[in-house]
Amino acid sequence: MASIMDKSIHNPDCVSRGLSSGAGSVTLVGVNFSASTTHALRATAWLAAHADGEAVLGRDMARKLKIPPDYLSKVLATLARSGVLTASRGAKGGYRLARAAERIKLVDVVTPFEGKRVKAGCLLRPDKPCRASAACSAHTSWSDVNETYREFLEETTVADIRDTH
Repeated sequence: MASIMDKSIHNPDCVSRGLSSGAGSVTLVGVNFSASTTHALRATAWLAAHADGEAVLGRDMARKLKIPPDYLSKVLATLARSGVLTASRGAKGGYRLARAAERIKLVDVVTPFEGKRVKAGCLLRPDKPCRASAACSAHTSWSDVNETYREFLEETTVADIRDTH
């Protein structure tokens, strides 16, 4: 199981395109992200690869990424409020990464949309934190997956998932 997860979790296409989609969410290596989170990851990955520090209009990005413009504008505004992007108005206005892609961790992109869900809970009791002191029957296996997921978000940068397509 770990070898499949390792291959998937380090494949940028898994983040930028998702593995499978359902009603309003995309499953990434067994983790359910909201559609907003997936669009945020795709947008930041695209900006890292294509914008070269230049501001990009939200509607242009929406067209390139095939995301509804009104939806993407809300996602981009949330990323700007959280400090991942900067937004500017005017003739040269648009969105750009607030700092170098190498300095933006995926957890910075995911947290504004997922909140507490960034830290996966107990597999069998999702409303409880995953911890050894109150371990469920799946704790040993789940804690390894949970730790890998957390490390992935905290260590992987937007530069690592640049969308070069």
